[in-house]
Amino acid sequence: MSPYDDHPAAENALGGFLRARRARLRPEDLGLPSSGRRRVPGLRREEVAMLAGVSTDYYTRLEQGRERHPSPQMLDAVARVLRLDADAVAHLHRLADAAARRTRRPAQRTERVAPHLRRLLDGWNDTPAFVLGTALDVLARNRLAEALFAGFTHSDNLLRMTYLDPWARGFHRDWDRAAESAVAALRHAAGLDPDHPGLGRLVGELSVKSADFRTLWARHDVRGKTHEPKLLHHAEVGDLELHHESFTVNSAPTQQLVVYQAEPGTPSADALALLGSLNAEPAPAPDRTS
Repeated sequence: MSPYDDHPAAENALGGFLRARRARLRPEDLGLPSSGRRRVPGLRREEVAMLAGVSTDYYTRLEQGRERHPSPQMLDAVARVLRLDADAVAHLHRLADAAARRTRRPAQRTERVAPHLRRLLDGWNDTPAFVLGTALDVLARNRLAEALFAGFTHSDNLLRMTYLDPWARGFHRDWDRAAESAVAALRHAAGLDPDHPGLGRLVGELSVKSADFRTLWARHDVRGKTHEPKLLHHAEVGDLELHHESFTVNSAPTQQLVVYQAEPGTPSADALALLGSLNAEPAPAPDRTS
């Protein structure tokens, strides 16, 4: 057993999410009086319940994980009170659905990349590309992605790379932004598959080893796919600004194919081409036997 197995990613995940999000709002944000001493930051349960149009007892049961079948309309009402964006609303509904149909899946699940997908990656010589699993494990990458991430010791998982590898703070030109995005993406993944055993172990490991991760994980930010550019610095070729796209793998819906590209004609495109040439596979030696 891993020493991090006792840090589940989804122990009453719905309640944790609701508590964290109401703690981030002030009564005056919603037009409520702020008089009276508050033992905890943010809104009280009864204030959320009143604004959502439900009883305090009902909302309390929801946070405590005792209300197993909340209606979509009630969840939307709570989401409006907590001022959740579209990604967070979808996450809220997924957590509620997971709580209602709670069943444990097998403890061990191995994610593998299909041979045809590996061949596709290997055929892209000018574009860094890799495949991510449910817990944002790096399951496969092509030669240019290997070169791009060559300085990392922790190269098996995007969160470990970001939070546990000293190389990350020099590699990401805006590490704070990259760190926030990585945690929000992991929250999104946890909502999609809360019983994935690797998620619990990963959250436990990062919580023990990284204070930055603990702080951001407690905020319960959630974000799906984004299109913001990756601002990187590579030791061999310098600064890079890369755009990325993520695609769901139809033959393995829990996997994502991630592709990085530089805008044509930019210094980043030149740097990426240089990185490719520096790490190109050597040409086979000529046959001199004939």
